[in-house]
Formats: sequence, C-alpha cells, structure tokens
Amino acid sequence: MEARTPESPDPDGRAPESRAPEGPVSRRPGSRRAGRVARLALCLAPVLFAVGWALAHRSVMEEGVRRLVAADPGWLLAAAGFTCLTWVAAACARQGALPDRVPARLLLASQFAAGAANHALPGGLGAHAVTLRFLRGQGVPPARATASIGLYSLAKPTAKTLVLLALLAVSPARDRFGDLVPDGRLLVPVAVAVGGAAAVAGSLLLVGPLRRPVTRLLRSALTDARLVHTRPRRVLALWGGAAALPLAQAGALACVGTSLGLRLPWEQVVLAHLAAGTAGGAVPAPGGLAVDAAMVWTLVALGAEPAMATATVIGYRVLTDWVPLLPGALVLSALIRAKVL
Repeated sequence: MEARTPESPDPDGRAPESRAPEGPVSRRPGSRRAGRVARLALCLAPVLFAVGWALAHRSVMEEGVRRLVAADPGWLLAAAGFTCLTWVAAACARQGALPDRVPARLLLASQFAAGAANHALPGGLGAHAVTLRFLRGQGVPPARATASIGLYSLAKPTAKTLVLLALLAVSPARDRFGDLVPDGRLLVPVAVAVGGAAAVAGSLLLVGPLRRPVTRLLRSALTDARLVHTRPRRVLALWGGAAALPLAQAGALACVGTSLGLRLPWEQVVLAHLAAGTAGGAVPAPGGLAVDAAMVWTLVALGAEPAMATATVIGYRVLTDWVPLLPGALVLSALIRAKVL
C-alpha cells in the first residue's frame, strides 16, 4: 500500500488544496487606514474641543483677558508660577497614591494634559480618565490603577479640609466665616445627596453580579493603601502633594487679586479659596463653575467689592484654566499620538 504524498490526489480524484504558509497575518490596507483615521480623530478631538470651548465662552474670556492685560504683570507672572506648581503637586500626589513607580516626566505631562480633559466632564472625571489611561499604558494592572485614583480622590479633599481647619484655627478672620455657614434649609439637599450616595453604594454591594467585582476592587484598594502608607516617600508625596495643591491654587488666586487691586489680605483670599473649593467641589459642575460662584460669594462676604471679586475670579480662571487649555489639548494629542495614552 503506497503512502500518499502531499502532491498525490485524493482518493476521489480531486487535487489537494494548497495550504497557506504559516506566519503572521498581515493587516489589510483598509484596516490600517481606518486605524490611522481613528488615531488622528482622537488626536484632533482635544484641540477642537479647546477651540469650541473658547468660542462658546468668548465674551467671558475677552473680559478676563482685558482685565488681565491691565493688571500688574509681575503678580501675573507669580500667579503663573503658582499654576505650574499645581501640576507638580498633582503629579506628586498621583505617584504617592501608587505603589509602582512611573516615569516622572510623563506623569507630569499627563497631569498637564488632564487639565484640558477636565473641562469636558464634571467632578474631575476627565483628569481621572486621562490618568487611568496613562497608568494602563505604563503597565499598571487595572485594579491597582483604579485603586490609586480612589486613594487620590480621597486624600485630596481630606488634605484640603485639614489645611482649611488649620488656617481657620490660627487666623484672626475665622469669626467672619461664621456668616458663611449654610443654614438648615441648605442642609436638606446635602442630606439627600449623601443618602443617594449611600444608596448607590449599598446597591453595588447587594446586587449579586456586582457584589463580587466591587468587593474585589475594595479589597485591592485597601491592600494598596496599606502598602503605600508603609513607605515614607509615598506618604510624603501623597499627602504633601494633596496639601500643596489647594495652597498653590489659592496662591494663584491671591496673586491675581493683588494684580487687579483686590483689597483683601492674602490669608483671607487663601481661606476664601479653600472654603469655596470645599463647599463648591461637592457640586459636580464642569470646569469648576460651582467653585467659581462660591469663590465670588465668599470674597464678597469677606468685604471685597462684587465687581472686583468677579474680575478676580474670572482672571484667575482665565490664567489657570483657559490659557493652558490649548497647550494642554496639544500635549494630550501628542501623548495619544505617541501611544502613551
């Protein structure tokens, strides 16, 4: 009985089918072209969003820029320096919340780009999304990356509240902040919000399909939090960066107010920023609109003229958010193009 060779026909007389050589399957030109188009769209999206945001708020930007042009340039330069310190503080806090070490320069660039993404989503979700993509690109596991964002989100308001309480304890202007405490009527929506958050958390733990992944994520977050707090450098980076971030932002506000002629002591401006950020940060509004309104109200309550308080907050927002918006969008596009995000 003869053995069949690859060239011999099948018993039914049909010629054997030719097999394609084994090896990596090459992509079709159409799929490569679609991938390039999608990447180009992702790179251009932040820039287009920045331009659209500027056009939608053209009148506000023109007013803020007009007042900034007439302001003292030296104090504006100091405010720009404080603004740069905010990105450094945020990068330090992000690294402190993560047991793994990531490249410092890329982390700083991602935080600068996260400022542009923060205008699109409320409650800092844009910055968290950019940071999550960055950490995943650096090889950090999803559970650990998510846990670090949760620890950062917890440390940031906690440190801000502690700094506010410490400054109130030593400031002679603490008596004037008694009038800023909300009355009982405003406590009702706060209680509703807290109850809603508790209900959502309870439902996540009670629903069967969600209980296991949520429990696993919480267990991973607690493990990483304990690990981070066993390393003094991580503790210093996390809590030092979280405390320095609101102080740098308040310093920028004070410099802008001084450049425009705001007649309030620096300590009161810093306290106003911390109090407004603590109260207005609970309202999930894009671009910090709730914080801006709270800052204007707090400055007026401390004795500033309404027009000057409004101009100070507008100038602060233009200098710290809207001026870096286009460069931040370009950095975000560059990071996407370089496959860092």
